[in-house]
Amino acid sequence: MIYEDKEKYSGILEDSISYLENHGFENIKADIEGYETPKSYLKKGSDIAITPDIVAFKEGRKHYFDISLKSEKPKLLKSKWLFLNTLSNLKSYRFRLITARGHYKFTEDMLESINLPNKNFIKI
Repeated sequence: MIYEDKEKYSGILEDSISYLENHGFENIKADIEGYETPKSYLKKGSDIAITPDIVAFKEGRKHYFDISLKSEKPKLLKSKWLFLNTLSNLKSYRFRLITARGHYKFTEDMLESINLPNKNFIKI
């Protein structure tokens, strides 16, 4: 989810965190009140910062999660996903998308348009 949509969809972010807690994830960091903020990555030459929505650990492995919701800026969302996917591949982390009802088709179309290999996303 891009920064402009954080307030609008904070309920889905909270539901995603509780889903991850119920499935054994620990040391959860999220960009929401009450949780530690995950590390941000700055794009060189501009002031764009990329912050994963949720970072969690399970069985000693780091997982990046991003919330996939319909957005006014799909190009920015695609570049965020590509960056997080590349970063997770370089460092042997895991990257997964979380989506909610009404946003499945949007998520599938976005993944198909950027040829992202992990087409299995978590449905909340």
